[in-house]
Amino acid sequence: MPELPEVEVTCIGLKSLLSYKVSQVNIRNFSLRWPINPNLPKILKDQVLINLSRRGKYILARFSKGTLILHLGMSGRLCIVPTGEIAQKHDHVDIIFDSNCNKTLRYRDSRRFGCILWTEEDPLNHKLIYCLGPEPLTDIFNNVYLFKKLRKKTQAIKNSIMDGHLVVGVGNIYASESLFQAGIRPDRPSYKVTKKEALILVASIKNVIKDAIAKGGSTLNDFYDVDGKNGYFQNEHKVYGRAGDSCTQCGEMIYQIRIGQRSSFYCRKCQK
Repeated sequence: MPELPEVEVTCIGLKSLLSYKVSQVNIRNFSLRWPINPNLPKILKDQVLINLSRRGKYILARFSKGTLILHLGMSGRLCIVPTGEIAQKHDHVDIIFDSNCNKTLRYRDSRRFGCILWTEEDPLNHKLIYCLGPEPLTDIFNNVYLFKKLRKKTQAIKNSIMDGHLVVGVGNIYASESLFQAGIRPDRPSYKVTKKEALILVASIKNVIKDAIAKGGSTLNDFYDVDGKNGYFQNEHKVYGRAGDSCTQCGEMIYQIRIGQRSSFYCRKCQK
């Protein structure tokens, strides 16, 4: 599943479409996680793409009269292709921009678990978005906030930092990497994280996510940016996907365990 860095990389890549007008929308499959509004072709026609932003793992594409809320789901991808390029099997939606642009925004999704929703209201008040926690790279997400949230939680710390109501966008890969950088075992009960460790963990989460965005995200399975390029943060992974390999810090073996139905990776020596 694309995580926050991959969604941010996608959002940045789409900005070449800003200020262009939609000439046509082709929908080949309306059945995503939630059905696409059948009136979307009429709604978007002649509207200008004004702004692109991200909230959690949602991309907010603001047009003249409203906003498209886009989520990539498990396997979705937004790509920019030349107008007229033949669609493939899993290419479900094309938003075609005018001849001045000559580009098409194409939504591709083999599992169809993403979403494309239209709203004319403030998208930040949408039911899928308003309840989300703070962005990890903002000042609101700090050690005081995190320590307070963790004090009464008995679940594993990895589950806590992956909870989108506590902080958005820290998915499985980046939770594992952040906890390694902070020296905290992923299965440690949340309430046992000290104030000092909360300070280190917040800094680690910010560092890992900033680094992943700068390196184009992690290309695992089928993630590519809007131009079809790989990210390369996976080359920097210290623990994720490295079970049985040697720790880059101490040389001991990296272990894999299951936490909350997800694979978790850690070093028994470096993480306590």
